[in-house]
Amino acid sequence: MSSPLQGKVALVTGAGKNIGRSIALTLARDGATVLINGRSDKAAIDQVVAEIEAAGGRAYPAMGDISDPAVAPQLAAYAEKLGGVDILVSNAGLRRQTSFLDMKFEEWREILSVALDGAFLLGKAFIPQMVAKGNGGAFVAISGISTHVGTPNRCHVSASKSGLEGLMRALAVELAPHRITCNALSPGAIDTARAASAGPRPVENRPIPLKRFGTVEEISAMVRLLVGPEGTFITGQTIHVNGGEFLT
Repeated sequence: MSSPLQGKVALVTGAGKNIGRSIALTLARDGATVLINGRSDKAAIDQVVAEIEAAGGRAYPAMGDISDPAVAPQLAAYAEKLGGVDILVSNAGLRRQTSFLDMKFEEWREILSVALDGAFLLGKAFIPQMVAKGNGGAFVAISGISTHVGTPNRCHVSASKSGLEGLMRALAVELAPHRITCNALSPGAIDTARAASAGPRPVENRPIPLKRFGTVEEISAMVRLLVGPEGTFITGQTIHVNGGEFLT
């Protein structure tokens, strides 16, 4: 079998289930050694590691809350022992359904701290490894359709994802001399297991032309394209995978 990511080391945050899990499995399938990050559910992280190892791949658990400024440097030190990261996927995020008038500042900051601050902290810790290796690299941040369509009760989620996309655009230009690509991927309605705090999928007023939800495999396939040898001329973009629900 072809292993186009052989020799690469990847970190995927929020990789215990759903999109993050699928990304980790896909990267490992194509040869990458994958650090599987999760905040608290170690059993889920260990299960993903076990799945990858059972399929003949290499993976390691990398627990930690990426909104904590102390965690990313610890994860980076771990990755350094494996040769340093080539692929960084910032997928971790929190979902809440709270109206703006009822939202407390603490909740606002909690949401932004994981998706946006977390990506910043990961970049600060891991981009130097990519620069030092001198082989380029790929940084992908998982955004979402909500920020593009004005979803009610999610202003904090929308703001965090808008910030992510802006961060990727800025870094794409700044890191281009090092051949490091930086992109955001914006999923639409994806068939995932959702916590009660996330609420229902807000699609009732936005018909999907393809008339179905997307799959986690369709998201991970696009991430795989962006971080692999086929994606080295794609940078500074927000890639929409949504069945036509939002058209740019």
